[in-house]
Amino acid sequence: MYDLLITGGRIIDGSGGPWFWADLAVQGDRIVEIGNLAGTSARTTINADSRIVCPGFVDVHTHSDLQLLANPVPECKIRQGITTEVLGHDGLGLAPVTPETADVLRRQLAGWNGSLDVKWNWSTITTYLDRFEGTTAVNVAMLVPHGTIRMAVVGLDNRPPTEKELHTMQALVAQGMEEGAVGLSTGLTYVPAMYASDEEVVALCNALRPFNGFYCPHHRNYGPEVLQANYDCIETARSAGVPLHLTHCHVSTETNKGRASELLSAIDKARKEGVEITLDSYPYLAGNTYLHSLLPGWIQEGGTDATITRLQSSRHQTRLRHEMEVSGSDGFFGMPLGWDIIQIGSILGKHDPSIVGLSVPDAAARYRKTPFEFFIDLLVETDLGVSCFVHIGDEGNVRTIMQHPAHMVASDAILIGTRPHPRGWGAHSRFLSRYVRDLQLLTWEEGIRKMTSAATRRLGFLDRGILRPGAKADLVVLDPDELKDTATYENPISNAEGVHFVAVNGGPTLFDGEPTGATPGCALREPYGRCPKRITETLSEILGDR
Repeated sequence: MYDLLITGGRIIDGSGGPWFWADLAVQGDRIVEIGNLAGTSARTTINADSRIVCPGFVDVHTHSDLQLLANPVPECKIRQGITTEVLGHDGLGLAPVTPETADVLRRQLAGWNGSLDVKWNWSTITTYLDRFEGTTAVNVAMLVPHGTIRMAVVGLDNRPPTEKELHTMQALVAQGMEEGAVGLSTGLTYVPAMYASDEEVVALCNALRPFNGFYCPHHRNYGPEVLQANYDCIETARSAGVPLHLTHCHVSTETNKGRASELLSAIDKARKEGVEITLDSYPYLAGNTYLHSLLPGWIQEGGTDATITRLQSSRHQTRLRHEMEVSGSDGFFGMPLGWDIIQIGSILGKHDPSIVGLSVPDAAARYRKTPFEFFIDLLVETDLGVSCFVHIGDEGNVRTIMQHPAHMVASDAILIGTRPHPRGWGAHSRFLSRYVRDLQLLTWEEGIRKMTSAATRRLGFLDRGILRPGAKADLVVLDPDELKDTATYENPISNAEGVHFVAVNGGPTLFDGEPTGATPGCALREPYGRCPKRITETLSEILGDR
């Protein structure tokens, strides 16, 4: 007797190959048989009733690093069929940490993570990932976060590392990979990673090579220099000899309208030359981050308290206003900031709730302030605890990028507050229902491949993301006609519809369209092809005889 039997399904196995009719059986946490299983029995039987049966979906870029510890059954993800989330993005993950950096990260990332009552009782990536073993409804994988490591070794100063500090950072990257991370993320527009040179990043990527890890950058410019920023990432990966994954790969702003094809041509050229490149994006036009990320790097040096002190200085405000409104700064890709494209997201602490969802000019008008004055006061009053939307996307570029064969789907979701971005509740369902079913830009088989085997292959977990006997039983049953995202910018906390059943490691997390409350997820930390060398050997190889 099987543990789980799914009958009468239209199998889309995640490979990109054509669908076929079959039943599917699960024993323990693995698929054991696919075919005509009439006459067999199971402890639990699901009649797929001609719906699609496919692998569980991977959200390859999330900001659930703290949310999953406070909310281990994320309904917004489960109802989309998501079975795996990737943490540690944009160079600002929650491990490895020290008591000092934990406090800095807690405050700096409040606009991403909220102020949750979660005990930070980890220090290494191992002890952080241990928190997810059998305690969440999704699997998690993790990237080593460059900014978090730089913070621990160099601090928040705008300076290059000493030779000793660079070696220490390399050792921490290697240790993180040894502990199960899948690659290195950077946040090169965020403090402190924005202070790093390309040479520093290449040196840290060198530490990935013995572990078959990949480089996953939030690069330096998403505005007028977005193509050059991507080209620089390609050269970093080429120099270090590691694969590259271009996350939240969008070509935004009015100046870049229609230029996505130029980037994809460069990617294709580099791939022909032997640089392994993949990419992801979300199917929306607005970005989402913490509001103080729009500040230039010089004002953020030294952390939250130093930033707030400078924001209250009239001398610094004069310089800041000129850079933000006239000359441009590294906080907004070298461009002057148009306040009307900035929409207030979630606000931590006590503040006027009626301004949530307003543009900065509209909110400022309520207080009879200029947009700049309001922006400064809001950051100071909330201890920088504000998120925002940045409306700079281009639909043509979104569609062009998602059709590339190396593309995957990500939410980049920030899940806090009363007015979060709708992508946390709808990215994967929107991709399939709007762009695959309605607009027919891709076949169902190709669309599902992007969210399953393409993602698990990038992460290195080759026994997931595919329906094969012996593969892990991360499974989804969905109705292609009923599938839709319901979350909007006006009403973002609204769950997707059309997914009927989800299993993670063989354990049902969604049954008859309702969450079960089960937590069968685990930390994924043993990628296929991982070099068996111990860390001492690896560090010797990286650092030589120093």
